Amino acid sequence: MSEFANAMEVFKILDKSNCRKCNEQTCLAFASKVFLGEKSLDQCPVLSQKVLEQYQGKQKKKMTNEEYRSTLVADLKTQINSCDLEKAAKRVGGSFSKGKLMIRIFGKQFFIDSQGNMFSDIHINPWIASTVLGYVLHCKGVSLTGKWVPLREIEGGREKNPLFVQRSEKPLKQIADKYPHLFEDLIVLFNGKTVENYYASDISLVLYPLPKLPILICYWKAEDGMESDLHIFFDSSAGMNANVDIVYGIATGIVVMFEKISMKHGVVAS
Repeated sequence: MSEFANAMEVFKILDKSNCRKCNEQTCLAFASKVFLGEKSLDQCPVLSQKVLEQYQGKQKKKMTNEEYRSTLVADLKTQINSCDLEKAAKRVGGSFSKGKLMIRIFGKQFFIDSQGNMFSDIHINPWIASTVLGYVLHCKGVSLTGKWVPLREIEGGREKNPLFVQRSEKPLKQIADKYPHLFEDLIVLFNGKTVENYYASDISLVLYPLPKLPILICYWKAEDGMESDLHIFFDSSAGMNANVDIVYGIATGIVVMFEKISMKHGVVAS
């Protein structure tokens, strides 16, 4: 049995009462989640067992994060095929030579050819591949403003900000609290640079994961009964040089990488 062709096919078999027992606001919202593989039909308490058995084979299985990234990379490679990499070089802050676009990721050379194949001394996993290819396709080449803003001020960032705080800022703060060499290691491993202390922070550090997407990390030490704090900022041009998913993905990816590094030193973010 083939999968549901669209959300309306799912919607047709629901009772359309909008009872919210599935924790969605409407039956149509639930139908959309089922079609995308984010929910299963049996999460609707109204559907009979007979209906569930009849349509069980039409439900799309939810992809794992790795499967999603791999699918995304394949799609981005297809788009790269029609991208003029020589023209793209200037707007993404890179260079073009011998049929390859070169950009620097954390200061290290990273090459892309017209087929979307990537070459670098950096370990290229699906997260890095999708982030870099997405950047090349979306970057408009807007000059950096030097004005730092939180994720919530980037277009589309307000909705993602609560999750960003939980998955990026809080874990990195917890590591900084327990691991005194955090910022020194960020400088060495990711070619970071200390800068003037923005927003009266005790430590301010800039990373360049991509040429036109710098990240500012500010850390305030605990003192006088006040808890420590850490926030991550982006250049105000970030929303024009990448979409919010790329910006969000870069920051959370850096935190995940450093969590793994810190665990080797016995530091675990609680």
